[in-house]
Amino acid sequence: MTTQTTHTTQSTQSTSAAAGAAAGTAHRHGPRIHWAKLAPDVFKAMIALDAAAKKGLDPALVELVKIRASQINHCAFCIDMHIKDARKAGETEERVYLLNAWEEATGHYTEKEQAALALTEAVTVLTDGFVPDAVYERAAAHLDETELAQLIALITTINAWNRFGVSTRMSPGQV
Repeated sequence: MTTQTTHTTQSTQSTSAAAGAAAGTAHRHGPRIHWAKLAPDVFKAMIALDAAAKKGLDPALVELVKIRASQINHCAFCIDMHIKDARKAGETEERVYLLNAWEEATGHYTEKEQAALALTEAVTVLTDGFVPDAVYERAAAHLDETELAQLIALITTINAWNRFGVSTRMSPGQV
């Protein structure tokens, strides 16, 4: 094989790999590192933050928020974990299944839950770099200030957990 042919073949392979990576097909989904073991102080701090963030909030609402943020962030590990936790908290299968389309699932979620889910989406995505006033005011209308502060802390915490899970490719069911 000539040098030109080898270079062309390698270039084609690199281009194909890059195209596959762009399409999301080039990487294997599997654990990269066990970050909690490698950064145990951070893990312990996250556990404490998580416990503090959900304090005083309805356990079912906590799990709905965690599932929804995890869906947006594509964190399969967290989706799996929090669906199981939601079931333990008494959440119905129907509401879990419909969560991805909660706005269209009229009558399945309370006004308070809808406001919390809207805020979850706004804080998770930060469209245009901020949380719209209407979304914040909707949440403030259904939660007292302490609940609202706790909810924002909860949303921020699950987003951090999601980033650990996604960046290290944690797999559902992995401990």
